[in-house]
Amino acid sequence: MPHQNRVTPNGEFIATSSRGTLMGNRGRLHTPERKIVRSWQLKAWITCLLEFKERHRPIMPPNSWTELFFLDEVTAFAAGHRPCGECCRQDFRKFKELWMAANPNLVTGQSIKNIDEVLHNERVSKNKAKVFYHELLRNLPIGTMFMLPKIANQYFALGKNRVIKGSPQRYESYLSVPGEISVRVLTPRSVVMTFAQGYEPKFHESSFPL
Repeated sequence: MPHQNRVTPNGEFIATSSRGTLMGNRGRLHTPERKIVRSWQLKAWITCLLEFKERHRPIMPPNSWTELFFLDEVTAFAAGHRPCGECCRQDFRKFKELWMAANPNLVTGQSIKNIDEVLHNERVSKNKAKVFYHELLRNLPIGTMFMLPKIANQYFALGKNRVIKGSPQRYESYLSVPGEISVRVLTPRSVVMTFAQGYEPKFHESSFPL
């Protein structure tokens, strides 16, 4: 039976047998019985490669951090994560550089901890709910994830000149949506600005051709 450690774009933990393409870490979230009992322990929510330097470890070992999984990097960013500074070093450096260039009003120092602090305030409200904001679709860059009006419990990603319907297993279909429509944006605002600055998040292979 699959563990409930797959993360959706709106931050929910679900159980699915489909394999994600990236792993994430928010600290230790599970009990010795491998049940997730909290949403985060740390403010540094990172995204990691599934394989790195031939390291191996069991899923949810006692007294250690909890492995979370994502369909792709687009989903991980929407859920509030950013690249790991070790296994995703190149992406980490590029993200940090472009994030700071895209959000000069939010820069309070050169440390990644400052970015993590901003991201935490953008992804989680005081009552621990997922934070979102509304924006016209035409103003969003490729890689942004959002929800459409009057369509509950369904999320979408913006590809090149098209909207892609997502699911835990894959991207399912393409839609034609007018750019003037206001959508509920799931990707944190400063990350959206970073995409607009030039960071290109990686899509799952099922999204092609974009």
